[in-house]
Amino acid sequence: MNHRLLTYAFAITAATSSFAQHTHVMDVNTKKAGATVQNTMYGLFFEDINYAADGGLYGELVKNRSFEFPQSFMGWQTFGNVELKADGPFERCPHYVVLSDPQHVERRTGLVNEGYFGIGVEKGEEYRFTVWAKAPKGSGRITVQLINPATMGEHQDFASVRLDVKSAEWQKYEVRLKANQTNNKAQLRIFLDGRNTVCLEHVSLFPVNTFKGRDNGMRRDLAQALADVHPGVFRFPGGCIVEGTDLATRYQWKNTIGPVENRPINGNRWQHTFTHRFFPDYYQSYGLGFFEYFQLSEDIGAEPLPVLNVGMSCQFQNRNNAKWHVPVNELKPYIDDCLDLIEFANGDTTTTWGRKRAEMGHPAPFNLKIIGVGNEQWDTLYFERLAPFVKAIKAKHPDIMIVGTSGPDSEGKMFEIGWKAMKELKADLVDEHFYRNEEWFLKSGLRYDNYDRKGPKVFAGEYACHGKGKKWNHYEASIYEAAFMTDMERNADVVWMTAYAPLFAHVEGWQWRPDLIWYDNTRIFKSVSYYVQQMYAMNRGTNVLPMTMDGKFIAGREGQDGLFASSVVDKNDGTVIVKVINTSKTEQPVTINLNGLTGATTAATITLSHNGPDDENTLDQPEKITPKNGTVSLTAGKKASVIQDKLAPLSFRLYKVKK
Repeated sequence: MNHRLLTYAFAITAATSSFAQHTHVMDVNTKKAGATVQNTMYGLFFEDINYAADGGLYGELVKNRSFEFPQSFMGWQTFGNVELKADGPFERCPHYVVLSDPQHVERRTGLVNEGYFGIGVEKGEEYRFTVWAKAPKGSGRITVQLINPATMGEHQDFASVRLDVKSAEWQKYEVRLKANQTNNKAQLRIFLDGRNTVCLEHVSLFPVNTFKGRDNGMRRDLAQALADVHPGVFRFPGGCIVEGTDLATRYQWKNTIGPVENRPINGNRWQHTFTHRFFPDYYQSYGLGFFEYFQLSEDIGAEPLPVLNVGMSCQFQNRNNAKWHVPVNELKPYIDDCLDLIEFANGDTTTTWGRKRAEMGHPAPFNLKIIGVGNEQWDTLYFERLAPFVKAIKAKHPDIMIVGTSGPDSEGKMFEIGWKAMKELKADLVDEHFYRNEEWFLKSGLRYDNYDRKGPKVFAGEYACHGKGKKWNHYEASIYEAAFMTDMERNADVVWMTAYAPLFAHVEGWQWRPDLIWYDNTRIFKSVSYYVQQMYAMNRGTNVLPMTMDGKFIAGREGQDGLFASSVVDKNDGTVIVKVINTSKTEQPVTINLNGLTGATTAATITLSHNGPDDENTLDQPEKITPKNGTVSLTAGKKASVIQDKLAPLSFRLYKVKK
């Protein structure tokens, strides 16, 4: 009996001392504030892929509102006596429809719009219907309805209003509809009411309650999700869409400003790229244009980073075939576009383009500081075209920072050639892209430690961990992204900007994944990767603090048992912020010595953990995995405050300690 008690006692002693035996001791020097963490460090990249603009962030609910798609009635169903004409009031959007008498009292003339995978409306919310209209006889009427075509009820319509057209000249009209139900698959129906002909152009439907209440505004929940990240930089309007499949379909910012009624549509490079997920109705209305992008950047507190075409169409689709790219001696219009954009953003109201900005409702400058020229392009074709852009921009706007690119590779010969060229061309930042698997992220924890401190700075402008055989937003990949981000933070003297990509995806319209934010027409969920980005952005600090284990950076090295860590201080209030990620499949005990910080007894914590490594948030379970707030006790010593903790497998824990 005594022998058994003794054995039991030894077991208890071993269990209670195992923490001390196997703990990982990490040291943070809180007295040695190092490199400045830029305000732009953690940002967002918007690309119009996966129906991110029309059908997504942009609040417009009507597809092909001006009948300008090459298939003029794409998105519309017509009935009765409907005619399409092309001599309307807007030069670049000339098409409109004529609704005329169906010639029988029991017949109807009108239109139905299907929206983007349906029209999403919410019970109790109001929707602003606007249209440019005229009645050749001086008066006419239409009835505007929200309908549920799949209902088993007596009436398809659940909101209806009449609109009187009172002139034979084109005028803009507005009415409001209030939804008495939430419907993800509603449609907009317009009846000709009476016998008098009515002509309709730019048929539009917006929620009244857009982000910041703007008439031509953003979908409220999606834009709010961007603001809630607290991003430092907002890159737009995309990557590959900037280039276009050909130069005719490249993104042209000057087509995206001015009255929305007169902005021409543009074909989207992603419309036809993937035949396994093919969307022939994927066009850009340009309703979300450069003015709106700048305004949104301002609204969410981010530095705007526009990217413009360098005189090349998509290099992936056209490779080095010279006929698809602008000859170097013919680049002047493209260079002028860059210079004019800077004037549009920053020029005073006496300048040509500054005046246009003011006319759109923003007399004050947008204070543009950074511009990108070209996207994910490579080799001599790109370098020789970028050179005259850099020369012209620096000559006229020496304070504007220029972002070049190292191409689509994260390492290797072409990547190295790209970096060499960017140094020679004196680009201020180099845009690196890496969509890689779990192994790459786990092995790249020291990527930036040996970068040239005197060369251009890094913009990690597009990255995401793509799980092998998965490629969805599973939890494990997000944790590996969090681990990799410790290297970015630790090397903040080199890495000045970062952005996960892509940003948005409609659950019925995606072509690329994983993505940061998913949605249908009325609902939204934020991926675990979103919360990783948010945890970093909201706890950026101002300066890097040295953090090591056994004198080495904590970056998943051999013997570090899958641990990654970094630390910063916020000089504004003295808060020390420590981020530790356990990428292993087992619990890891840690001791964190906050050397030089005394008197603290508790630390606030934010933790991401899981019920399974393939867990993910969904529309039905949007908050299955979210950061959880808590506290942990500290041992206050004469020279340090000490955290002792145990990190769950595949978890991310952030500690905040006030001096």
